[in-house]
Amino acid sequence: MYKSKPESAAINEELERKILHGLALEWETARYLLDSKYRKFLRMPAFCLKDMKRRLGYWSGEKNEICINRDVALSRNWNFVKKILLHEIAHQVAQQIFRAEAETPHGPLFKKACYILRADYRASEDCSITNENIEADDRNTTILLRIKKLFALAESSNHNEAESAMKKAHELVAKYNIEIIANNSERNFISMSAGDPALRHPKQDYYLAGLLRDYYFVWTIWVPAYIIEKEKMGRVLELSGTRENIEIASYVHDFIKHHIESRWLEYNSKKLLNNHRKTDFATGIIKGFSAKLKSDTETKCRSTNALVKTNDPLLNKYIKYRYPHIVNISSKSSSCDTNILQDGVNIGKNLIISKGITKTNSGERILIE
Repeated sequence: MYKSKPESAAINEELERKILHGLALEWETARYLLDSKYRKFLRMPAFCLKDMKRRLGYWSGEKNEICINRDVALSRNWNFVKKILLHEIAHQVAQQIFRAEAETPHGPLFKKACYILRADYRASEDCSITNENIEADDRNTTILLRIKKLFALAESSNHNEAESAMKKAHELVAKYNIEIIANNSERNFISMSAGDPALRHPKQDYYLAGLLRDYYFVWTIWVPAYIIEKEKMGRVLELSGTRENIEIASYVHDFIKHHIESRWLEYNSKKLLNNHRKTDFATGIIKGFSAKLKSDTETKCRSTNALVKTNDPLLNKYIKYRYPHIVNISSKSSSCDTNILQDGVNIGKNLIISKGITKTNSGERILIE
């Protein structure tokens, strides 16, 4: 329905207000990455959104202000906006704490601030600080393409062919990672969010995070993230690893979430079951698929040792830097309908990851190819 200009303007104004509130909350969260002796010297800045053609954001020491590109803030996902914000907070830290007035804007003290804040040191004029534009070497790209082709073959209407293609894809993932870990090959690690932030996540989301960590060579952790609709800080799943592993794990994450939703609609078409039972069903699917991967792993290990869970010292080093204060939180057990859970397990054991439509972190739907 067509909206009048005043109504549309009011909606944008309200959205901008929520974004500015989120910037303030994210700033407060980032401040706690600083040593306690430094925090008191960092002054809460003013935040604003401005129309800018070539810049994603800037820090004004004179005004004690952080400004973000309005179009970017209104059109891009929050994780992208947060990356820009952290870059500008690093400028603030360099000036207000490290007294970097005498050096160039992106000098050593600024880079020191970026290191502390886990921020991207590249200039905000450089659009390459997006999640999507991470450089990869030719060999890694070739491996990724081979894995995607196997996922495409897993779409086969012949169940045995599809099953075989998916197994080969997982074997290739494992073989490639075991080789580079064994050789201690130098590689770059990145972190990206998967799914949407929420105040509370259902139990199945935690099971899915565990599955990705166990079988896809990524580290998973729940990190603070702003929820625009709620105007509160919630949590979102963050994946850390090589670009190739994150791309695969992110795809698997979205594929399984989509599969759960479609199978639940089918399963619950006439039963009118509530969300507690949906959690049982979804948890069952993830447990079933995990059991399937474990069985494939053990079968392959007996002959080739190709699928072995391997500790990655370089990734562990990155994780220690990226997340200096990790807290393990246990959740309370809840009642479960064992019949619905088992129905989910049976479906999960037959789940085949294949090429299809997925959602990127930018919210766009793409075909994996």
